Amino acid sequence: MLIEVWSDFVCPWCYIGKRRLESALGEFEHADDVEIVWRSYQLDPSVEAGTAESLHEHMSRKFGGLDRAREMTDRVTEIAAGDGLEYRLDRARVANTFDAHRVAHLAREHGAGAAVHVGFMRAYVTDAEDLGDHETLVRLAAEAGVPEDDIRRVLAGDAFGDEVRSEIGEAGRLGASGVPFFVMGRTHGVAGAQPTETFLGALREAYSRVGVAAR
Repeated sequence: MLIEVWSDFVCPWCYIGKRRLESALGEFEHADDVEIVWRSYQLDPSVEAGTAESLHEHMSRKFGGLDRAREMTDRVTEIAAGDGLEYRLDRARVANTFDAHRVAHLAREHGAGAAVHVGFMRAYVTDAEDLGDHETLVRLAAEAGVPEDDIRRVLAGDAFGDEVRSEIGEAGRLGASGVPFFVMGRTHGVAGAQPTETFLGALREAYSRVGVAAR
């Protein structure tokens, strides 16, 4: 059964959702029959390339001040800790992630799509890496096994741009208004970083429907 996950690397809830899906798969009787594909989405495509602004500064303008921004990031940091994740959003920097998604598509061709996608998420929420910086993307993707020359070639042009835009558009057609958004067997959608029990129930129901459809 195919599980498609639409997410953005700078979405703190996406990393939490990943962890909870993994926990559900640990209890799922047919986990060996599951394939996960990570798909592209941009939380804020309006962020300009080369932005060096901190996440708190960016959020303070959108949500009513610095105190409110810190309150929101503190809350998600606390929730992440409950799932065994270490967040350092106090150091995070805003980035336009379009090029990072293009690199993730390249990584799929080298069998490293999941490693790069998850690595980019962790790099943002925990290590405060600048995902808008091309040298950072080259280093992180190369560490996951993607040939450095290929990464630089993609970043120097517009390769995989259409693929990124297509996946973002598909998320909208499937009803996603934000991320994370999980589609299981093209029969069930789960929006947000839901509790593990919700994921487990959706996995079982989707698997039963996929099995029925295959008969």
